Amino acid sequence: MKQVTAAVIEKDGKIFIARRKPGDTLAGKWEFPGGKIEPGETPEACLRRELMEEFGVDTKIGEFICSSKFDYKHLPIELLAYRTEHLSGDFNLNDHDRIEWVAPADLVKYDFCSADIPVLNILRK
Repeated sequence: MKQVTAAVIEKDGKIFIARRKPGDTLAGKWEFPGGKIEPGETPEACLRRELMEEFGVDTKIGEFICSSKFDYKHLPIELLAYRTEHLSGDFNLNDHDRIEWVAPADLVKYDFCSADIPVLNILRK
């Protein structure tokens, strides 16, 4: 089972989400962005690196929210979600085709990757 990270970035009462671009695994699905943990890397270091690679933003990784396991056909994963603070940089679209800032109550209107749904349910409470 591959461990991957996910960032929950909140600003002005809204949460940052990103849609996977066409051609990607799970294309068109929305997610809390992050990525695969490399050997010897902490989840927090992974998340900071991935957010810089995917969006060109510097972040501070905060408290752990939850873990979610899901067995995708292509890869079984354990998703580790963290509250994350945006420090600097503009959000560029490198690995996604859309981004949105969404009120927690409106998250259910988006078609999320299955592993992200437990995180979504915690944020809606």
